[in-house]
Amino acid sequence: MKRVVFNQKGGVGKSTITCNLAAVAAAAGKRTLVVDLDPQGNSTRYLLGEAADKLENTGSAFCDQMLSMKLWPKPTEDFIAATRFNNLSVLPGDAGLEELQGKLEARYKIYKLKETLNALEGYDEIWIDTPPALHFYTRSALIAADSCLIPFDCDDFARRALYALLDNVAEIRTDHNNALRVEGIIVNQFQPRANLPMKIVQELRDEGLPVLKTLLSASVRIKESHQKATPMIHFDRGHKLSQEFSALYKELTGGKRT
Repeated sequence: MKRVVFNQKGGVGKSTITCNLAAVAAAAGKRTLVVDLDPQGNSTRYLLGEAADKLENTGSAFCDQMLSMKLWPKPTEDFIAATRFNNLSVLPGDAGLEELQGKLEARYKIYKLKETLNALEGYDEIWIDTPPALHFYTRSALIAADSCLIPFDCDDFARRALYALLDNVAEIRTDHNNALRVEGIIVNQFQPRANLPMKIVQELRDEGLPVLKTLLSASVRIKESHQKATPMIHFDRGHKLSQEFSALYKELTGGKRT
């Protein structure tokens, strides 16, 4: 199963959601890979901590190999780094991805990620983190994925952007990936005591949009987990947010939407 976490809006928790759901999957015994396509490398830093600074085989090195068309390229597995968490690995993102984007697009490597991930063996789940823009890397991810998860924070600006985002995903599905589906909209940083968030969530559900039942709470604890480079299920298993990530994963893999 290959999922892409995507939103063109920044600051909605793409990397946080990607890494925490991947960590829940890995803790459940699934051999799990996170693919970090964001030049900021937030998912990479979250999962590897300071070890990210010592990597040689990074995502940009992998993409550079695509461009060079070497006769004997390194296997994709050489670019994948194990984390300190059982069953969880990452194909790291780094700043060099930004420089390579135009070159990859010019050479029309838009299907290369799909080919690469389809050829990988041994992974039960692949989670793809994307930059906050619709460009080469995000299109590549949407073409490669089976489903798309959309993080959403509850304000009117985010709501207006959501409709355009859904149109963009539909266009990718029509033109490049007939199997792609929007698996769900993930409400993040939810504040249950405020009137506006619940009102917006209910209105989206009334419109028939696939808003997932599990809502992720706002908490400073998630920022502390970032600082410790440790996803919530390992950082504070008993915390409400850890339980919400586990419930969200269960909903995605077998629960029902409401």
